[in-house]
Amino acid sequence: MAQWMTGEVVENYAWNNELFSLRVRVPEPFEFIAGQFVRLGLNDGEQRFQRAYSLVNGPQEPILDFLVNRVHDGEFSPRLHDLRAGQAIEVSQPPSGFFTLNEVPEGKSLWLMATGTGIGPYLSMLSTRIPYERFARIHLVHAVRYGADLAYRDTIQQWCDAHPQQLHYQPIVSREDSKGALRGRIPALIVNGELEAAVDDTLDSDAQVMLCGNPEMITDAKRVLADKGLPKNLRRKPGNVTVEHYW
Repeated sequence: MAQWMTGEVVENYAWNNELFSLRVRVPEPFEFIAGQFVRLGLNDGEQRFQRAYSLVNGPQEPILDFLVNRVHDGEFSPRLHDLRAGQAIEVSQPPSGFFTLNEVPEGKSLWLMATGTGIGPYLSMLSTRIPYERFARIHLVHAVRYGADLAYRDTIQQWCDAHPQQLHYQPIVSREDSKGALRGRIPALIVNGELEAAVDDTLDSDAQVMLCGNPEMITDAKRVLADKGLPKNLRRKPGNVTVEHYW
C-alpha cells in the first residue's frame, strides 16, 4: 500500500504558458527504477487531489522532477501550475510501474517514441548508463503540437554530444514548421518512411520500440508497427513494442 511523504517545491520552471517542470525535494533518498511513476497529492481544505506523474530525473539525482501540462478545466494540474518554491506537496512511495528497460528484450536499436509529456520516462532512462550499454543505436522521438513544447532540448543535446554515434534526437511538430523537426504524426511518419529516413535506421526485427503518451498515437503506432512485423512485447511472449498509456 502506498504511503505519502511531504516534499518541498524547489522550482516551478515554465517552458511555456502551459508546460512546466515541477521540481521537488524530499526528506530522504528516493529509490526508483528509471521509467517509474509516483502520485503527487495536494490538500485543499477537506478535499484531496492526486494524480500519477512519471519521474523525469534519473535515479541518482536528489531532486525529483515532473513534466506537467496544465489542463485548464482539470482539477489538479492548474493547482500544480500555481505552486511556488517553498510550498509543500505530497509524494507517494514506493514508486510504481513496469515501463522500464528491465521489461524490454534485447535488440540492436532502441526507439523511444513519445508525445507531449510522455517523454518524461525516457529522459530518466537516458540519464543512466543502461540504454547506452544495451543498445548500439538509440532514437529519441518526441512529437508535440508546437516547437515551444519541445522541453529539455539542452539536456538532450548534451547527451547527444556525449554519445554522438549512438544517440539520435528527432523532434516532430504537428501544427507548424519547426527547424530540425519533422512535420506530422508518429504513425504516419512510420508508414511513409520519413521517420526511418530522418534517423537513417530501420524499424526491423532487431528494433525495440517503446511508446508513451497519447492513447490514440499508441493505438495507431502499435497497428502500423505490427504491420511491419513488430508485435507487442508480452511477458509470456517477448516482442518488439513496449507500451505505457501515460494518461
